[in-house]
Amino acid sequence: METFCKSGTERAVAWEAAGLRWLAEAEQDGGARVARVLSASGSTLEIERIESAPASRRAAGDFGAALAVTHAAGASAFGTGPEGWSGAGLQGPAGNQLKLPLGSYENWGSMWADARLLPLVSRVAWGSAERKIFESLAERLRAGDFDGSYGAGSTPARVHGDLWSGNLLFSPAGAVLIDPAPYGGHPEDDLAALALFGAPYLKEIIAGYQQVKPLDSGWQERTELHQLHLLLLHAVLFGGGYVSETLAAAKRYV
Repeated sequence: METFCKSGTERAVAWEAAGLRWLAEAEQDGGARVARVLSASGSTLEIERIESAPASRRAAGDFGAALAVTHAAGASAFGTGPEGWSGAGLQGPAGNQLKLPLGSYENWGSMWADARLLPLVSRVAWGSAERKIFESLAERLRAGDFDGSYGAGSTPARVHGDLWSGNLLFSPAGAVLIDPAPYGGHPEDDLAALALFGAPYLKEIIAGYQQVKPLDSGWQERTELHQLHLLLLHAVLFGGGYVSETLAAAKRYV
């Protein structure tokens, strides 16, 4: 097996390895394939090298179905990371990572407001009017207005957490997941991330997913809400047009 090694801080290496292994637990039940962790020691992570192949409609549909199984593997609570992980996780590009707050929340909306949005909102130079928009959205989220099937008492989905198109590789054997920032969340978190930067054959991915687990009604209208975490992360790290794009998305839901 050809391998790929990457370097990082000891905690970054441990975090990525824990996330890959956690997601891979669902493979035995038909979940999405995940890059194998071969070793994680100190500042070096060694994983299998994924042979590249063109994306196809069939592979995308198969991946969507498998992703639904991964999500169904669940998590102990909204906002928790891989089993056994202690403290915050990490998010963002290598060498420029921020802490990813982890914890235990009653419903998806509370987690999204208090662990995914507001910690990043505080790091952008908004005016008072802009901050009030995010505070109003946080109130709606905590109240469960957007929870759907993922409110209090439900089982959180086991989500990848950073599923933009660059973290979905296509090989001759099908799609493979890499570089997660996983937690117990909502399936739409991952599906919205795939839409953010244009995953190939997204319609086929969604169709494959819905064959296994139909999405809550109105999911299309919530896409930008579920993209807000990644939009905010980009606003913090890169500024520019991401700041106005993030604010425009937030305004849709208040």
